[in-house]
Amino acid sequence: MRFDAVIFDCDGVLVDSEALGLEESAAYLREHGFGWTAADLITRFTGYRTDVFARLLTEGYEQIHGRAPDSAFFEGLIDIRRSRRHLLRPIRHADRALTQTDLPIAVASSSHTEFLDGKLKRTGLYDFAAPHVYSADLVPHGKPAPDIFLYAAEKLGASPERCLVVEDSVNGVRAGVAAGMTVWGFLGGGHVFDGHGARLEEAGAAATVDDFNAFLAAL
Repeated sequence: MRFDAVIFDCDGVLVDSEALGLEESAAYLREHGFGWTAADLITRFTGYRTDVFARLLTEGYEQIHGRAPDSAFFEGLIDIRRSRRHLLRPIRHADRALTQTDLPIAVASSSHTEFLDGKLKRTGLYDFAAPHVYSADLVPHGKPAPDIFLYAAEKLGASPERCLVVEDSVNGVRAGVAAGMTVWGFLGGGHVFDGHGARLEEAGAAATVDDFNAFLAAL
């Protein structure tokens, strides 16, 4: 079908942030009693807004230790990501995807506004996407709820059923499907493990693309 707009997720789609400090984060959590691998973190948490991630992690910590984690636990996890911020890179050909799509575009992300803007600016992508850069801070519910995608479509002046969503996470795919949009699963991030494409299709992705060259060709 011919789409009227394309809405991109940010983390793991435009910027390769999901892989940033992933192994180190998994090791840190194992030191605190969690038995998760890097692949487990991707399966469990990608696509969630920060408040949901923190709640789920708190619940897991309480099950292990019988008490809520203190602030130092979360600060340690944040420090791992922060210490690798200088390694952040755009996904290969993300600039081409944003500039050669020939349709109105938006970015709809679970990241906080300041972090979302910072990542796009640091990787040189912000100006290609602006002004339609939207954080889930702007809506009541984060992914897998459809709110942020519906918000972006409204700002673009596009009907949801005529929008294409490009997503790398199961929660993001579910959000796009719940919004009544067509979703393509994106497999070009450094965090994609075996079976990831199948999981995205099980969540409702109409197709998967391996990289942005494949995306532009399919579009």
